[in-house]
Amino acid sequence: MPANILEYLCRRLDNRFIFISDGATWIKNWISDAFPQAISILDYYHVCEHLHLFTSNYFTDKAKEKLWVNQQKDLLLESKVLTVIENIQALAGQNKEAQKLIAYYEGNSDRMDYKNYQQMGSGIIGSGAIESAHRTVVQKRMKQSGQRWSIRGAQHMLNLRVVRKNLQWSKIIELTKSDFRAAA
Repeated sequence: MPANILEYLCRRLDNRFIFISDGATWIKNWISDAFPQAISILDYYHVCEHLHLFTSNYFTDKAKEKLWVNQQKDLLLESKVLTVIENIQALAGQNKEAQKLIAYYEGNSDRMDYKNYQQMGSGIIGSGAIESAHRTVVQKRMKQSGQRWSIRGAQHMLNLRVVRKNLQWSKIIELTKSDFRAAA
């Protein structure tokens, strides 16, 4: 288990950190300030969620909505966020929700180069796997009724939980067979 919790929050590629986050401004600013050389990716699925929220309130014909949304998603995967912004503008003009979505995309367009992210080897453009691991590895064990943890105790429990989830429990069994008195 890494000594630094940041190892859990990001992956390394060519000695750079890669962060995947939603559109929260404070997270974007923290990454920019703390890790100016890092690659910051806006979670593709959050981007699509915002798109769906807009279109569900705009379109009345669900078939047309689905077609239009899928075209925009394909464009986003091709790193054509400016084209998507133009398409939203052409579709909805000065609609308040459209302008809100456009502002979100414009404010994060530098973190939406999904085609490049997939080609450079990071491979992950969404945080779902990380969120799922957090639920199954951390929360399921650490947030049970009545539990209280010291920082040290929580870290030890999480270390064991990670080993177990990685199917490496045999290493713990071998460690318990060691004669610690002889080693001392």
